[in-house]
Amino acid sequence: MGQCPCFGSAQAAEQERRAEADRRESQDARAMAAEAAQRRQEQFDKSAAGRAAKAQMKAMKESKTSNQGEPVLKWQMGS
Repeated sequence: MGQCPCFGSAQAAEQERRAEADRRESQDARAMAAEAAQRRQEQFDKSAAGRAAKAQMKAMKESKTSNQGEPVLKWQMGS
C-alpha cells in the first residue's frame, strides 16, 4: 500500500521544522556556554590564583635565564 503524496510533503516539512528548531536550540546553547566560559575566565582572572598565574607567565616570558635549548626534564640511568 502506498502513501498519499500529500502526507509525504507534510512529513518532510515537519522534519525540516524540527531540524531548524534543533539548530536554533544548539546555537542558543553554544552562545550560553560561551557566555558562561567568559564569566568563569573573568572570575579566574580576578582571583588570587588567576593573578598568580598571570604573574608567573609574565615572569617566564621576561626571564633572562632560559634553558638555552636544554630539555626541561633529564633522564639519568642508575640510582
